[in-house]
Amino acid sequence: MQKNDIIFVQEIAKRSWHQTYEGIIPNEIQDRFIEAAYSSDRLLCRLENSLFLVAILEESIVGFANFSNVVDGEAELFSIYLLPETQGKGIGTALLQEGINMLPDLTSLLVSVEKENTIGMNFYQAKGFKKLEEFNELFDGHLLKTVKLGLNIT
Repeated sequence: MQKNDIIFVQEIAKRSWHQTYEGIIPNEIQDRFIEAAYSSDRLLCRLENSLFLVAILEESIVGFANFSNVVDGEAELFSIYLLPETQGKGIGTALLQEGINMLPDLTSLLVSVEKENTIGMNFYQAKGFKKLEEFNELFDGHLLKTVKLGLNIT
């Protein structure tokens, strides 16, 4: 990602969050989270301090993935989102694989997924991620059931 990609990442985040979490997280809570987590300042910080990739299809940004740095062989996938109309075309897989390839000394990748996010759960399980734990968490006052998944990198 580059600085001039931020506006596109913000739009992808908004559209994909609303589609992904419809009926799972109330829209007003989604909007508050997106406004904070995907503000220009926050995205600049993420760009400077972590691996932030964008996917380009036909000269347009259609998705993104954000990974933590590797610590003791382990990294976390913070987010991976695509425009709804581009899902199912291998773009998410390509973003995931490129992130894995770009993270030096990576032996394990973690991701947290809302349990009712069936698209996300199916995606990660199809890529070989295994369930590590399940827990409840409050998300802006809304109770979520979260599943932590892990992928061993060989």
